[in-house]
Amino acid sequence: MSAAPVHDLVGVGIGPFNLGLAALSAPLADVDAVFCDQAPEFRWHPGMMIEGATIQVPFLADLVTMADPTSPYSFLAFLKATGRLYPFYVRESFYPLRAEYDAYCRWVAAALPSLRWSRRVVAVTHDDAADAFVVRAEVLDADGAVVGSEEHRGRHVVLGVGTSPVLPPALRDLAAQVAAGEHPGAGPLVHSAQYVPQRASLAASGSVTVVGSGQSAAEVYRDLLDGVHGREGGGGYRLDWVTRSPRFFPMEYTKLTLEMTSPEYTDHFHALPLELRQLLGREQRSLYKGISGDLVDEIYDTLYRLSLDRPVPTTLLTDTEVVAARYEPGAASTPDGPGDYVLRLRHAQLGREVERRTRSIVAATGYAASVPTFLDPVRHLLRFDELGRLDVARDYTVDAARRVHVLNGEEHTHGITAPDLGFAAWRNAVVLRTVTGREVYPVEERIAFQQFGLPDDEHTRPVGPPVAASARAGEETR
Repeated sequence: MSAAPVHDLVGVGIGPFNLGLAALSAPLADVDAVFCDQAPEFRWHPGMMIEGATIQVPFLADLVTMADPTSPYSFLAFLKATGRLYPFYVRESFYPLRAEYDAYCRWVAAALPSLRWSRRVVAVTHDDAADAFVVRAEVLDADGAVVGSEEHRGRHVVLGVGTSPVLPPALRDLAAQVAAGEHPGAGPLVHSAQYVPQRASLAASGSVTVVGSGQSAAEVYRDLLDGVHGREGGGGYRLDWVTRSPRFFPMEYTKLTLEMTSPEYTDHFHALPLELRQLLGREQRSLYKGISGDLVDEIYDTLYRLSLDRPVPTTLLTDTEVVAARYEPGAASTPDGPGDYVLRLRHAQLGREVERRTRSIVAATGYAASVPTFLDPVRHLLRFDELGRLDVARDYTVDAARRVHVLNGEEHTHGITAPDLGFAAWRNAVVLRTVTGREVYPVEERIAFQQFGLPDDEHTRPVGPPVAASARAGEETR
């Protein structure tokens, strides 16, 4: 029996980034690509599909436009095909609805024959004789049971597995106990990624605490806020919001700051020492992990409206961290009845700790990348940094042969462009340039007016040795 054909690239994971790569690859005669995902179909953050929520980037940041404005897989092409182009034009907003962006991605996915759904990748090996990677996947049925297996061989592998929900240490063990059924009667304790399916149970619990600092926390809080006084057919509840940020930071959309999502800034960031990149990663969170300014204002206006007739049963706590948590069951006479989560809170400025009770918790505490275990057979071919993370080169590869590529797992090496939807098409153009050996789509080298390092011209001369990154980090933390 002959070996399976060797594709030019095999993509693992089909989120927006690999979906965009599949769309940009589709018209290329010299690129044979296949993409695998364990999900049965495309779904984009279904647990946060809150009605009316918009994405936080303009519609031009779709899957393809910033690489190929003529692509048939653009968001505008989707609107035209679905009869929504003129209503979108009249709406006069650059920001699509989140549900609309999901529908657009599903429309593109339905048009691409290179996608393989219900394939759970379990191992990536390397066939030295054929000089090809072998991606082994389990085939799943509609219930997620394994019904077969298959192999896809490729000269290149593109990792688009994305990031996974993260709970803070104070909530991690308690969440595992609740999930294991150790606390009968406990209300929901969920990550915001599972918010929408749990919304009714959260509201019915009697009190909800949202933990987190960014857009997801704000969206969950805003979505629950209208129900605190009760709605027709349901009672009200107390709603708290706890954030360890010193204030409710708005995301910065000023134009010179947006130039940090540029090839030049990515070049600059990538060349910095690891410890300085770590520091900048913490400093720059408000640039993309803050809250939409419009949403901050909407929350305030809603609080103002709800407070017209009576106090709003809500508390907003800033500079406050959840440092411990436990569950206390209900009364002895009803051991399976609703109990309370007890959160131990520490206020950073005051240095004080208190305990506060709640019946349910939504942890909007973000996502993080990790090294997939299916890479274990080829770890010897990959680069890792001193913290055990993939050491991603400027061209998004992690191996000496430049054949294993990483999408949205390189924030620690490339900075704020890693999760940015608007930069995804540019990154995919770089990947395709490496795969094909030619510049399929123009790759802009400079788009910013500003310079992120120091100029190297006749007007500038060095005056001394550079200051060590460790000294800079020490100054910033004092």
